[in-house]
Amino acid sequence: MTLAASRRTVACAFALLALGGCAGTAPQYYSLADAAAVTAPAATSGAAAFYIDLAPVAMPERFARPQLVVRQKGANEGPAVDILEQHRWSSSFESELRDALASGVAMRLGAVDATRSGRPAGQPGVRIAVQLRQFDAIEGSRVDAAFSWTLRPGNDQPTRACQLTLSEPAAAPGIDALARSAQRVTSRLADAVARSIGTPPGLTSGACPA
Repeated sequence: MTLAASRRTVACAFALLALGGCAGTAPQYYSLADAAAVTAPAATSGAAAFYIDLAPVAMPERFARPQLVVRQKGANEGPAVDILEQHRWSSSFESELRDALASGVAMRLGAVDATRSGRPAGQPGVRIAVQLRQFDAIEGSRVDAAFSWTLRPGNDQPTRACQLTLSEPAAAPGIDALARSAQRVTSRLADAVARSIGTPPGLTSGACPA
């Protein structure tokens, strides 16, 4: 084998090793759904089902992806963000947030989640539209988030509009802790949306966060 051929062989071997190392690093996937979410209250016997229908969550385009988007600690006032290819939500972020929020609100109210199926005609319920205005995940520090939402009941009651700003500290360094902070933000948002609808659901007893 010539020296040139030997060098090519060695180069190819290193390239294959590098590709094998990349292929062997599987992404870490996260969910916003709260495994410890409150249990749905038992429905009153004979009571009519109440339906919630959550519209697709409106959010800035930079978040509409499965990868986690984070800022480095100390640079949260600057424009730079990191899009983490190896740390992803289990679906696109807007779908992940919508599903976790819809199921969380439904459980808190003992309501039927009709987000994917649609609310049957003539059944009592509310249409929820959420906008994410801020979601700064700062590695090793916290998640700062701001939301607004509107509630449109299926009767003659007026529409209600609410907003909420949240901050959840990261309990430890690393992306896992940051993902758990995002999960807690989602859980607190579900609490606030459920309270704004009221119990029993119907907007007669609910109120926006103070």
